Amino acid sequence: MLYILALLIGIIAGLRAMTSPAAVAWGSYLGWLPVAGTWASFMGHWIAVGIFTILAIVELITDQLPSTPSRKVPPQFGARVVVGAFCGAVIGATAGATIGGLVAGAIGAVIGTLGGAEARARLAAAFGKDPPAAFIEDAVAIIGGLLIVAAVA
Repeated sequence: MLYILALLIGIIAGLRAMTSPAAVAWGSYLGWLPVAGTWASFMGHWIAVGIFTILAIVELITDQLPSTPSRKVPPQFGARVVVGAFCGAVIGATAGATIGGLVAGAIGAVIGTLGGAEARARLAAAFGKDPPAAFIEDAVAIIGGLLIVAAVA
């Protein structure tokens, strides 16, 4: 189950790169992710929560700008894979399975990046414009991220 949750948090990173670390930080802070005593314990500190929350909010805003590049260009794609791997590793650390969580998170980020781009394109085509599709993707990422970290507990 832990690897599935790590894969899922990676998918969230593929949708919104900064939403997954914000969700993981909040989950750690609230005690949903038992990371105390692990290398990932810093994620439960209020500073980590604040930084990742601010980054997630900024990403939600900048995603709406027409100048924002595709998530599939190498820098954005790579960042999503790294963030997904990191968040998967944090989830894995709760059970001493950091490497397995890292791999699952990276795979999930690839799935989320490619699948999310396709789903958003189809939704945007159905709506005739992108903003409604983007808002749906935002909601899926935020709610999904919180549900995933809550399920670890």
